[in-house]
Amino acid sequence: MQARRTSSRTRFSPAILFLVLTGCTPREWEGRLTIWHQMRPEERAILREVVDRYESDHPDLEIDLLYKETEELRSGFQAAAVAGAGPELIFGPSDQVGPFSSMGIILPLDELIDAETISRFDSKGLVRHEGRLYQLAPVVGNHLALVVNRDLVSDPPTTMAELIEAAKRVAGDDDGDGRPERYGLVWNYTEPFFFVPFLGGYGGRVMNSDAFPTLDSKAMTRALEFVLALRDKHGLIPRECDYDIADTLFKEGRAAMIINGPWSWAGYADAGLEIEIVRIPLIEETGLWPAPMVSAKGYSLSGNLEKGPRLSAARDLLVYLTGPQVQSRFSSALSVIPTDREVMEMPAIRSDPILRASMEQAEVGVPMPIVPEMRAIWDGMRPIVQGVMGGRIEAGEAGALMQEAAERGIRDMRAGATDTPSAMTIGAVLVCAGLALLVALYLTIVRFVLPLLQMRAGTERGNTRFALLMAAPAALAMLAVVAYPFGYNLLISLSNMSMASIRDWHIVGLAQYARVFADPVFYQVLFRTLVWTLGNVTLHVFFGVLLALVIQQDLAAKRVYKALLILPWAVPQYITALTWRGEFNAEYGAVNLILAKIGLSPVAWLSGDGNAFAACLIANVWLGFPFMMMIALGALQSIPVDLHEAATIDGAGPWDRLVHVTLPLLKPVMIPAVTLGIVWTFNNLNVVWLVSNGGEPSDQTHILVTYVYKAAFNLYRYGYAAALSMVIFGLLAAFSITFLRGTQADEGSVAR
Repeated sequence: MQARRTSSRTRFSPAILFLVLTGCTPREWEGRLTIWHQMRPEERAILREVVDRYESDHPDLEIDLLYKETEELRSGFQAAAVAGAGPELIFGPSDQVGPFSSMGIILPLDELIDAETISRFDSKGLVRHEGRLYQLAPVVGNHLALVVNRDLVSDPPTTMAELIEAAKRVAGDDDGDGRPERYGLVWNYTEPFFFVPFLGGYGGRVMNSDAFPTLDSKAMTRALEFVLALRDKHGLIPRECDYDIADTLFKEGRAAMIINGPWSWAGYADAGLEIEIVRIPLIEETGLWPAPMVSAKGYSLSGNLEKGPRLSAARDLLVYLTGPQVQSRFSSALSVIPTDREVMEMPAIRSDPILRASMEQAEVGVPMPIVPEMRAIWDGMRPIVQGVMGGRIEAGEAGALMQEAAERGIRDMRAGATDTPSAMTIGAVLVCAGLALLVALYLTIVRFVLPLLQMRAGTERGNTRFALLMAAPAALAMLAVVAYPFGYNLLISLSNMSMASIRDWHIVGLAQYARVFADPVFYQVLFRTLVWTLGNVTLHVFFGVLLALVIQQDLAAKRVYKALLILPWAVPQYITALTWRGEFNAEYGAVNLILAKIGLSPVAWLSGDGNAFAACLIANVWLGFPFMMMIALGALQSIPVDLHEAATIDGAGPWDRLVHVTLPLLKPVMIPAVTLGIVWTFNNLNVVWLVSNGGEPSDQTHILVTYVYKAAFNLYRYGYAAALSMVIFGLLAAFSITFLRGTQADEGSVAR
């Protein structure tokens, strides 16, 4: 039977299970609202100020503000909203509106906001999708412009020829070591959003009015060639330059100009720089201004809000936060473009030089498309742009490759939405479900319940009942946090859930699994994951055991060494990963500086396919060896000294004692640790994602878990991602069981 899932059942099933397990009933709304936002620190201070004022006028209301980085906000809100949780209001860029409204996780505002309020806004502040209003934006102009350091460039350029000349006068390698002390221009040119202005300057666009990608064009080739010339011909920009590197170089006065957005301008002024904001200069050969994407940033209401006091309070708060008083406060303090018509005409706003320059840049920009397909287009462009900049792809063929990748991404995004199950697939699902039930019954009854019931010798029957009662809370907790999510993921993997069907999905059998195994990229990523896991765990064990053997000796300051060696494991992974990303920078990273000191050539760690993968592996080895070291050290301390003394008396040397005494006794402890290490490394998203910046270059550093994340949160292929995660679980479960039994490290083998 086809198992349809209605909107409400899909949305509230986790909440219903929680209420059943805890024996609670839903409580009335308690006068608390939550806002998720991605404002920078100076914006957060003003937001807190205006919210405090609103709370003082509404003493029965409490408002929580929670900052989330842009990608975290997007993916986190999707997951929370679909589960019936999350904030009442969400603040973010307008390009999120398309996916969120298609999923039904934000409310249309047409009937919630009165016409008089809507009439106050400029059209740019009213973000609509498919004819309906979903976001009120108090800020518009989330766009790029040229920021000039007036201490280094006295006359801001108006044409690209002037920019090149001005940049050449500033750029220099004073000591001749091949690493310029100053650059004329910096920006994150390998990221599509930062590259797109130049595509517009050559007359190109990323999509047409029908939301179909238009990347295969002469404009794309010319734009790529222009950026390459800035780097390779004129030497004006760094060979590797992500956002953080560009931002740091400019703040330190080591770059004359930077292309960046309004979110950064206040930070440059706070750094003591005398800056001027101007349009990105005119491209003379086309007579066109570079055209950055221009978007709004505003508030939407969660789709989980039902009619009642909670919805009314959230709506009133939204109206207040987008009102003229709040817009005026933000615009005057932060030089951001307001959308309220009256505020836009205020003399203080019109006379602000930064605001005036920002408005001039926005005039030649292109409205940011808010359709969901835009995500697939960005993902299609990113690896190809990086491939061109890395020298692996010719500029002339890049447009066709981008077009193909974008169209494939859009097809993948829509894949499965119309799948219907056949009798064969339904039968297969039922058979699999029956087998899973039998296995669960076996594990539960045969392996757990029966041994307890058979405890008769010397034990009261009441004690057995007591043991079962004591185990019940843990069993319920495991059901809630392990069994239920696992079962729900399994169900999704058998469905057609995607962005288009997230509120109305149904079972389609094994179709998603068929897509996984038919995808050639899956096998490439699987092979890379196996290499990643084997390489990491081998080095973790090698260095861990080696260092444990060293520390085990009689050393002065042994405790100090132990504390220092465990630090890489103690520091949060994301901090270590981002630190290593900086260390691997081709021109300024410590790794290449060390290579230069010993006479070796610098390595393009983050822009070469194999090099970037090696960089990720080095960072993860640094993170992982302390765990193995501590496990091995504990095992070494448990080995009786008598065994070594007896071996020495029998004539065994240090090597013989290591091979025939120490290592065999380490094995029972290290094998389970190795198993854990393999599972953790196989599923380690943080290091690969942060060191390689999400799979760079050209998606050549993805492992399976990052590939799942991209499928779920970039292309909204939830059914496919769930199926792939089940495949990963199956691979790891099969390996763990086989490995433990093969090495005789399971409990049964030890008992024997």
